Amino acid sequence: MATTIQISKKLQHTLQKRKLYEKESYEEVIWNLLEDTMELSKEAKAQLRQAEEDIKAGRVHTLEKVKKELGLDV
Repeated sequence: MATTIQISKKLQHTLQKRKLYEKESYEEVIWNLLEDTMELSKEAKAQLRQAEEDIKAGRVHTLEKVKKELGLDV
């Protein structure tokens, strides 16, 4: 179901500037803005904790190290 809302030209301009790509809908832009204020899911929190543990334990690789191992220019 869709509905129409009335917004000012100023808000429309602001939403337009926040688009990540040209054909992104205003609904997508609004959802992205709302997502920034929503609480993280339990899964996301667990993944962040795991990432922090990996960093503390040294289970990480710098971009420079990976490039070197792949034979890419640093």
